[in-house]
Formats: sequence, C-alpha cells, structure tokens
Amino acid sequence: MINEKDYKYKVTAAGRVNIIGEHVDYCGGRVFPAALSLCNTVYVRPNGTDKINLSWTTLTDKVTLNINDLEKSRSLKYGNYQAGSALMWKNAGHRLVGCDMLQECIVPFGSGLSSSAAIEVSTIAALATVAGEKFNPVEVSRLAQRAEQDFAGVNCGIMDQYSSACGKKGHAMLLDCKTLACEYVPVNLGEYSLIITNCNKPHSLIESKYNERRAETEQALSIIQSYEKVSCLADVTKERFEGLSKYLPAKIADRAKHVIEECARVRSAEYAMKQGDMVALGQLLNESHNSLKVLYEVTGKELDCLAEAAQAFDGCVGSRMTGGGFGGCTISIVKTQAVQDFKKYVYERYQKQTAYTPSFYEADISDGITVTKL
Repeated sequence: MINEKDYKYKVTAAGRVNIIGEHVDYCGGRVFPAALSLCNTVYVRPNGTDKINLSWTTLTDKVTLNINDLEKSRSLKYGNYQAGSALMWKNAGHRLVGCDMLQECIVPFGSGLSSSAAIEVSTIAALATVAGEKFNPVEVSRLAQRAEQDFAGVNCGIMDQYSSACGKKGHAMLLDCKTLACEYVPVNLGEYSLIITNCNKPHSLIESKYNERRAETEQALSIIQSYEKVSCLADVTKERFEGLSKYLPAKIADRAKHVIEECARVRSAEYAMKQGDMVALGQLLNESHNSLKVLYEVTGKELDCLAEAAQAFDGCVGSRMTGGGFGGCTISIVKTQAVQDFKKYVYERYQKQTAYTPSFYEADISDGITVTKL
C-alpha cells in the first residue's frame, strides 16, 4: 500500500499503442500512436544527498544510484533505465538532486506497449519536478530516446517516448518522426472498440532482431541515395521505389518495401480515422500485419495466431501486431457489442494453437505526462 503523504510529487507517463505505422519511425515516417491509461507512476521526494534511491511496488529490490557516477549503473538488472534517463537529463545541462523514488509500472513488460518509454519519460519528468525545473515534454521524449539508445542499447525511433510524453486524452497522434510535427486526431470509434491482446510470449527488443531490422533499412537507404536524393526512406514514393528496388538485395528490398508501403497506409489511415470509417481502417490494419509478417519478418507464430484469430471473428474488422514485434500485443477493431464474444473466441483459438494464454486490455486513450503535488 502506497502512502502518498510520504512523497512530494506523483508523476506519471503513459504506455502507448501504435494504431498503424510500424517500424517506420526510425525511417523518418509518420506514425499513428495513442497514449494509454496504462502508465508508469513515480512517487518522488528530495532527500538532500547525492544519491537517487530507487524502489518498486512490484519488487523487493532497492537500488541506489550515485548522481555523480551514473555510468557504472549500465549493468544493473533493475534501475538501468532510470540511471540512463538521469544521465541523459544531467548531460543535457539540467540539475540533478538526490531523491527517493518509488516506481509503479502497470504497463505490462514485454507487451510492445512501451513500458520502457513510460519508465524513462516519467523518471526524467520526476527528476525535473523534484529539482524545481520546468520541462518541455518534447525535450523529455528526445532525452528518453537517447537513454534507450545509448544506455539500454535499443536503437529505437522517437515514437514510443514522444507518445509517452506528449499524448492527449481521447486523441491519437499523427506524428512525423522526421520533423516531430504532430497533429492530434480525435479517436471516434463509433460502434467499435480498440482491443489490445497480449500474446504473453516473453521477448526482448535487445535480444530480438529489432536492431538488425534498423540496420537493414539503413543499408537500403544508403543504396537508394546513390540513385535518388532523399534524406530518409520514408521520402521514397511507392512509384519511385518500383524502379529502385532492383538495386537492392532481395531481403533488403523487402524491408524497404514494407516501410514505403506502411507510410502510404498511414496516410490512408489518417483519412479513415477522420471520416470515422472503421471498416477501412481495419482493412489497413490487416494489410499492415501481413506486410510485417511477410516483408519485415517481425511477427512470429504467436502474433500471427492472435491476428489471424481476430481477423476470422465476424465482429472484428481488422487486427495487427503493434510494437516492435517478436512477441507483445495485437490491436483489433471490434464491434463493442461483440467484445466479450471476441475475447472468448480468440482466447480459445489461441490456446489451442500455442503454449501461451492471452491477456486482453481495454485501456483508455490518455494524457502523456501528468504531475501531481502531494
């Protein structure tokens, strides 16, 4: 039981679900995520020392970080995300003060809903708040991304951290990852609901082929730039790619084709969402999953089984994996009146075909960072 009176501030940052636009953020593309009410909460108070004392509601472990020697915390089993976040905030010229932090994460770990981003963003926002500094959510997202890349070793794009920091209740974010221009689009699902389903297969983006996929897209861009003046893969049109693909090795061409076609799907999804056309949006989700399966090869048996079970259900108009892949979650658009039947159908079919039991989330679309003085 948390006694909030023991702390000075309560700071939260959201997990996120990406509606569509997968594996294009690090290619300069536009993505369509939404922040979730599943979040990481940091209870924080200053302690007058040069130490950051970390504890968790879900762990018995306690970790102490020296704010003058954060580099040595890279190998920590628990606390490395917080240490990396603190180091990036400090290196950006901001003030760090000793504090006690109690962390409570309700974003399922390994779910593809960005628990790591929620931890990084909330930690930076809490460190700023307890030091009496105002913070810019966009800067927080950039520094949180650097913590993920430079400290945790995942060569991620900006989408997760930006969504966690800058989310807006009831809205999806049409985010241009090249410029960070963001349009908030109201999520009006009408007679439908967004259902998130966790395959519950353990996975890690560091241990997976996530970094390998990013390297493959960088290779594709490098080759294409020999023939076309573009700054990122997302700048290549579908029509132009048809003439350029012959210069790429087969697998590299597949990776690039996914990125370029997924960027086009985001544009179509923007129109469908603004028109309230959930059937059209659902079809785009189906196409996205197939591309991630066939061209990008980041789904795997469990995610494919979940998506195919959802797509076979009569009240579901579309389903796909969301997140980095290699495990994690699917997102499905389901008629609200059929949600319970949908869960039962997918649960039974998935259990028969895999060794895992799925979990279902009906999280609200929420704000990104929140700060409450206790």
